[in-house]
Amino acid sequence: MTGRRPVLAGLALAMLGGPALARGKQMEDAELYGMIGKIKAQPGKRAELIALLSGGTGEMPGCIAYLIAEDVKDADGIWITEIWQTKQYHADSLKLPAVQAAIAKGRPLIAGFETHVETRPVAGVGIRG
Repeated sequence: MTGRRPVLAGLALAMLGGPALARGKQMEDAELYGMIGKIKAQPGKRAELIALLSGGTGEMPGCIAYLIAEDVKDADGIWITEIWQTKQYHADSLKLPAVQAAIAKGRPLIAGFETHVETRPVAGVGIRG
């Protein structure tokens, strides 16, 4: 599967991700993990990048939400919001062959990563707590 989740997970987080969860903590006991980031597409390539990020029908294990939004004030800006069951699920997704293939396909469409934050989702539609 190549598609939306592998591309962002691979591109944004392979470059900006942090250390994995401590080995002693069980996946089901871990806190939810979130990320919000802005990707700057190459000039005039935003629609093509969004199509790549939106593609694919398979589910990434542990991915609860993956949202793509156009920046209304930046013709090349794309905002991505992700929620994962744990940080480890996200880290594990970066090792999948499909993720590696998607990185290669998406990289030429990206001019850069303007901002990136890690979050701990605590409440909202579909979120426990």
